[in-house]
Amino acid sequence: MTDLILHHYPQSPFAEKARLMLGYKGLAWHSVMIPAVMPKPDLTALTGGYRRTPVLQVGADIFCDTALIARRLEREKATPALFPEGKEAAAAGLAQFADQVLFQHAVAINFQPKGLAARFAGAPEAMVQGFMADRKALFSGGSASRLDSAVALSQWPALIGRLETQLDRDGEFLLGDTPSVADFAYYHPLWFVANNAAVADALEGYPAVKAWMTRVADFGHGSFTALDAAAAISIARDATPESLPATGFVSPGGFAIGQQVNVSAVDYGTDEVAGKLVFEDAEEVVIAREDERAGLVQVHFPRFGFKISAA
Repeated sequence: MTDLILHHYPQSPFAEKARLMLGYKGLAWHSVMIPAVMPKPDLTALTGGYRRTPVLQVGADIFCDTALIARRLEREKATPALFPEGKEAAAAGLAQFADQVLFQHAVAINFQPKGLAARFAGAPEAMVQGFMADRKALFSGGSASRLDSAVALSQWPALIGRLETQLDRDGEFLLGDTPSVADFAYYHPLWFVANNAAVADALEGYPAVKAWMTRVADFGHGSFTALDAAAAISIARDATPESLPATGFVSPGGFAIGQQVNVSAVDYGTDEVAGKLVFEDAEEVVIAREDERAGLVQVHFPRFGFKISAA
């Protein structure tokens, strides 16, 4: 089975980015719900330890990080394009900024006291404490640090004001009249703010931004059906990983195909995934690993934002 399977949970901003990209492409997919906090035993059976949300599964191939998921969806269906011809660097660069800087600000605004109170209203205290402990662990050991809420609020008008000015003057989307991956990357942090009533006023006074958010949201999430985690793992176990091309790419780290390596994110969620290096190119690193439940799988990572080390 080579259907698209998204492992996600409803409140995840990056999952919303992936869901909207699926909708923009008009793709059908299967939805597997995962926990918002660790442990995630069904997910990590597929990924080997990578814990961030979302993850895209295609048979026995597992794609980590929405930057790479976008490229996999582009390969699945070329049009409408997420990386418009002649604007590839601009689209990827804007998306990278939004996924890192804008997202960091949105999280800090959400996690100020009134934002947390609204987000967890009525939740048991143990659940709230568990979530906060999980997110503290998520940022442990990586290059990213949590942005202070006061700093985020101070800098927010510059970030959103620039977006407002451009959208007001130059087309319906960030790169003109048609969307790109940059729109979905910019959208999901703002969606995270807009969906918390206690902090949603951070988007007031920006009519062009709000109109653009409506245009992006209107792409929807495509056609999807629910799938349980056990079925997704069975699909991986019964599938054969995809064939990977020979590229002639020279590994910047001097790694050899077939070498045992560890791959991990550099910013946060830095859990290492161990496996045999089976592919490298300018955008992607792939390792093969065996799992007692999922069988032989190939785990795909974007090159940017991840590091490879010898096992």
